[in-house]
Amino acid sequence: MKIIPHGAAQEVTGSCHEIQVEGAKGTVRILLDCGMFQGRRQEAVAKNSTFHFDPKAIDAVVLSHAHIDHVGRIPLLYKQGYRGPVYCTYATKDLADVMLQDSGYIQEKDEEYFRKHLKASMLPSKGPLYTQQDATDCMKIFQGRTYNEWFDVAPGIRAKLLDAGHIVGATMVVLEITENGKTHTVGFSGDLGRNMLPIIRDPAPMPPVQALICESTYGNRKHEDIASAKHMLQEVVVRTAERGGKVLIPAFSLERTQEIVYDLHMLWNAREIPAVPIYIDSPLATRVTEVFMKHPECYDKEMYEQFLSKARNPFQFSLVKYTQSVEESKALNDMHGPMVIMAGSGMCEAGRIRHHLRNNIEDSRCTVLGVGYMAQHTLGRRLFDPEQTHVKIFDRMYAKKAEMVHIDVYSSHADMTDLDAYITGIDTLGTLVLVHGEIDQMEPLAERIRKVKKKLQIVLPTMQTEIDL
Repeated sequence: MKIIPHGAAQEVTGSCHEIQVEGAKGTVRILLDCGMFQGRRQEAVAKNSTFHFDPKAIDAVVLSHAHIDHVGRIPLLYKQGYRGPVYCTYATKDLADVMLQDSGYIQEKDEEYFRKHLKASMLPSKGPLYTQQDATDCMKIFQGRTYNEWFDVAPGIRAKLLDAGHIVGATMVVLEITENGKTHTVGFSGDLGRNMLPIIRDPAPMPPVQALICESTYGNRKHEDIASAKHMLQEVVVRTAERGGKVLIPAFSLERTQEIVYDLHMLWNAREIPAVPIYIDSPLATRVTEVFMKHPECYDKEMYEQFLSKARNPFQFSLVKYTQSVEESKALNDMHGPMVIMAGSGMCEAGRIRHHLRNNIEDSRCTVLGVGYMAQHTLGRRLFDPEQTHVKIFDRMYAKKAEMVHIDVYSSHADMTDLDAYITGIDTLGTLVLVHGEIDQMEPLAERIRKVKKKLQIVLPTMQTEIDL
């Protein structure tokens, strides 16, 4: 049995891990996730357009959740001939439909924009990575599964999906693999969440497994208490409103937008923020929010008691307006603050947030509020790097005159304390494969775990490393 990372290996994006098992009729090959790379545009384009395996040779895919860096290349996999099943929770299936449609639209529009304005810097290509139609077509192979129930994935492999506590529908995966008459257990953390996050249930414990593929996004960083998030958000809104500025929030349309709206709702109910208009300038976020309301099985007790039991919508209140058209989005540029504008994408690599940044980043009354992880080489990472006084947006440089605030509290990833407890709590563990993290986060995590589990084999693989179990 082998584990081969095809992405998220000493980096955070592009999650895709192959499991190879020798079966009675030959090698069985499955993928855990098939996500998109993000970062430097030309590097990301090159990585995203190439698979290091034959898609037609893959027998099945199991998805952890619907973030684009975990699901974003399924349409390309389908486009290149894959016709096996894609297993995930029902919530992830519904969210993936929305997310992949939007991703196809972005691929088409980015291709159109770069050909028109930045043709000299483009990589040669035959068109967009995939289209909206490709995204629609691939949904035929998605199959929903429920939490905590075993199902057959491929010959000799069955799986169970456990609550990851990361986003709605997100799972950890437990694999039971039979090879040469012996049964092995492998766990995949997906994106491990945190306790006490709003809206969703806390992560389940990982059951006894012999090998674990584990994320390490915050392997050497400790988050502040999630209970402080609302207060930090409130301070930024109040301070910027007093200046008459706009609060620009680049936020992932899936989960982070809903968390921020939820907290703004709670703050407004308590009259702890002024009556400033809040624009959710993301058609994708609107569609995602509709999916959220279809899956109350994923919600925690507080969400039920505060809203659902009272037939109230947690994502809609008097200050909030969801924009749809391009014209509505452009109109925000001519409106004076104070106001809050939330738009995708979360790392500022695509979407309407780039236009709002271009129009407001040089206004000292405004605030750019980061509420999520920013991968290396993304515009989001450069925005919140204090050593960079200017950033390039589209094809020109802008001075960072707006106030820059980054709140790590909202992270839906486990921090170093969570990861330590999660890994060391698995008594049966013999092999730990650390993925989905930059090397400065992975190495300290590995070192801490070695001190506790001295006989544990720990691997920090690079792309295409074959890990023989």
